[in-house]
Amino acid sequence: MSGASDFDFLHGDWDVSHRRLKRRLVGETAWEDFAGTCRVRPILGGLGNFDENVIDLPSGRYEACTLRLFNAGRWSIHWIDGRDPKLDPAMQGAFESGVGRFFSDETFEGRPVKVRFLWHEITPRSATWEQAMSADGGASWETNWTMRFARRS
Repeated sequence: MSGASDFDFLHGDWDVSHRRLKRRLVGETAWEDFAGTCRVRPILGGLGNFDENVIDLPSGRYEACTLRLFNAGRWSIHWIDGRDPKLDPAMQGAFESGVGRFFSDETFEGRPVKVRFLWHEITPRSATWEQAMSADGGASWETNWTMRFARRS
C-alpha cells in the first residue's frame, strides 16, 4: 500500500533534543532547550505506529505518546499528553518528496489556529520534526517547537 511505510524510519529507540519557544503567537524570540527520549513500534501490521515519549521540560518531566494511522492514502496523527490524557485533534497529511506535511484546525488560548507538523531531514540515524502555528489562516507560520531525533545504538 503506497505510503503505508512512510513512518518506518521512526521505528526504534531515540534520544530527542527539543527546542521550544517560551510563548507562542506573541512574537516571542526566546527559546528553551531540553532533552527527551522516544520509543516507536509498528502496530496493525504496519498500518500504524505508536510511540512513547519522556520529555524533560525545564519545569519537570512528563510522558506523552503518539498514535499514527494510515488509511486511504493519508496519515492521521493523534498526540496524547500525559498531563491531560485525551486524544488531541488529528493531524492529517502525507509524505511527498521525502517531507511529511500534516495539518489540523485547532484552538489555542481561545482563538482558532492552524497547526502544521513537518517531518524532514530523515536519515537512518536521524530525523527532524517541527510544529508551527498560524493565526491568519495559513498565510504565515510561526515554528514553535522542533525535535531532533538521534537513533540510539
